[in-house]
Amino acid sequence: MLRVAVVGSGPSGVYTAQSLVQQDSEVFVDVLDRLPCPYGLVRYGVAPDHEKIKSLQQNLRTVLEHERVRFLGGVRVGADGVSVDRLRELYHAVVYCVGAAADRRLRVPGEDLPGSFSATEFVAWYSAHPDAAADGFLAGARSAVVVGMGNVAVDVTRVLARGAAELSPTDIPQAALTTLAASEVTDIHMVGRRGPAQARFTTKELRELGSLPDTDVLVDEAELALDPACADPSALPAAPRRNIEVLRGWAARPRRGMRRRIHLRFFLRPGELLAGEGGRVGAVRFERTAPDGHGGVTGTGRFEEIGAQLVLRSVGYRGVPLEGLPFDAERGTVPQLAGRVLRAGTPSPGEYVAGWIKRGPTGVIGTNRPCAKETVTSLLADSPALARRELPGDPLPLLRQAGAEPVGWAGWLAIERAEAAWGASLGRGVVKLPDWSALRSAAGRG
Repeated sequence: MLRVAVVGSGPSGVYTAQSLVQQDSEVFVDVLDRLPCPYGLVRYGVAPDHEKIKSLQQNLRTVLEHERVRFLGGVRVGADGVSVDRLRELYHAVVYCVGAAADRRLRVPGEDLPGSFSATEFVAWYSAHPDAAADGFLAGARSAVVVGMGNVAVDVTRVLARGAAELSPTDIPQAALTTLAASEVTDIHMVGRRGPAQARFTTKELRELGSLPDTDVLVDEAELALDPACADPSALPAAPRRNIEVLRGWAARPRRGMRRRIHLRFFLRPGELLAGEGGRVGAVRFERTAPDGHGGVTGTGRFEEIGAQLVLRSVGYRGVPLEGLPFDAERGTVPQLAGRVLRAGTPSPGEYVAGWIKRGPTGVIGTNRPCAKETVTSLLADSPALARRELPGDPLPLLRQAGAEPVGWAGWLAIERAEAAWGASLGRGVVKLPDWSALRSAAGRG
């Protein structure tokens, strides 16, 4: 028998557990998560109005209900939790699937003004993450700037433009729904430093912006013309080619006088956030950029200010160190070879990584499946040597002795019931519980 701990219950962790139990009938897996709820970014990162993607939870659920898989939520690993060394003693192998928890910064003056946030913070708020900051995003905001051209930037732009009637049927927390329903934001500027051919959003996500009720999407034909690829996109890969077709269509149509406007802007690089009324951010100063002929951009020395009382940066994620594991600060990942953790350049027996902490924050949810499979292939190749080590017994009581208070699958099911009951009391469907206290109280009833 081989006993494995998987740290993290998002897609990479669950796909790792699935691959392990599918490939070896003698493997038992404990999936640990610091939150009492499973599914990682599928629960806390996918926008509430993306029901189809969120339905992936049902696939992940099937794995976590497998007879040789055990979910143990509420278990913190590293600082202020179970140490990496102790975890290694309790299991033959440990696979770390802890993602990339930090966001990248703009590194410009004024970035820390009130009203300036990361998209990560905003997503956590409207996803009811228990670590989310207090509500204050939309205070006094009439115009918003979203810096970035990826799918997360599109998500936060779309949520800002949604009305209460569209969000109410989702699991968005009640406080966020109330705040968004009262929003006075009429203009949302989604800005990228490069051109449309380099934008990272998918065409499906982009098109959703054009279907929002009472919302116009505005694109400047002159900015499209700055990108040489827009003149003849036929040589581009399919995704950017389709994106340019959509953007061209929006640029060619007349303004429609809608209540809200989404402005898609290109070739603008943030240079400074400027203070406005009451010391809150009031505008962003951008430098106009131009293609450098090598896929990048160069500054032109020409500047433009866009008024905004809310600024959300969405320029990427970054892994953070886990106490006890080696860490490559430049890449934001754990050093590894085919999923095996490297210590001083040498594979460390019984230690593995999968997901973003292994390869960096790249790819879509499905990318985690082959990534996990590669790691599991390495682990099972090492398993004859790993299984020879005698373990001290069932890890669950020993985790409790180490100070953890694990929330099992019954606790998670109790949280689900509580969220259904909370939604029903509000005249809605399932509504997420918004904080640690509510989650722990509900889990305790399981």
